[in-house]
Amino acid sequence: MPSVPLPASPEAVASFIAECAGHLKPGSIQRRLNAIAEAHKATGTESPTHSAMVANTMKGIRRTLGTAPVQKAAALTEDIRAMVAATDDGIIGTRDRALVLLGFAGAFRRSELVGFDVEDCGFGRDGLTVTLRKSKTDQTGEGRKIGIPYGSNPDTCPVRTVQAWLEQAAITTGPLFRSVSRHGQVQAGRLAGIDVARVVKKLVARAGLDAAKYAGHSLRAGHATSAAIAGASERSIMAQTGHRSVQMVRRYIRDGSLFRENSAGKLGL
Repeated sequence: MPSVPLPASPEAVASFIAECAGHLKPGSIQRRLNAIAEAHKATGTESPTHSAMVANTMKGIRRTLGTAPVQKAAALTEDIRAMVAATDDGIIGTRDRALVLLGFAGAFRRSELVGFDVEDCGFGRDGLTVTLRKSKTDQTGEGRKIGIPYGSNPDTCPVRTVQAWLEQAAITTGPLFRSVSRHGQVQAGRLAGIDVARVVKKLVARAGLDAAKYAGHSLRAGHATSAAIAGASERSIMAQTGHRSVQMVRRYIRDGSLFRENSAGKLGL
């Protein structure tokens, strides 16, 4: 948008967002409108974003481009098992299994997963307690603790797998998940969020799934959907995922109930 004195006119803002519609999604355009509104608020001037002209232009953009976000596929329990079975031998495979299983069991965002330090992990009789010190919905850093129970199958148990990774990598402090050289040498620095997506895509491809449909978020979405399929309550899912909006969790529950509670299955076809 060209630099103009504040307040900007509704015509200028409407023209700006109409131009943005040629290369941006509605959500990105809305963020720009929010920034324009904040700029006017800071100077004590009336924001043109509240005008009928701008609102109607934005409505038209949403109708044309649509507002539904493109969601990555959820990695369900059976997918996770196939991904674990497809990991490499050696220490890289151990790390990838620990990354995937902890991400799935804890329903962690990829930024949360790579942000953990060894000091955030406490192993006990019932399983692993992970302290999440800061997250997307906890910007003040109050933190919360998430319990990861032992799995019934040692091959897919997140607790035993994280322990195996720490032992093999000889990590006692600092970043939990780290890069490993092709020679099997564990590096000092932590993985980045994009590395989680790379591991997920690598393993789903090996498991025979379409890697383009999966990303780091597939672990978190897969937990919520798989838990819903298994009949877990909204409250228990939200306690694990940290969601504050029940509407978001209910979307996963609806996805998980598409076939579990489907009337078409009662038709005798």
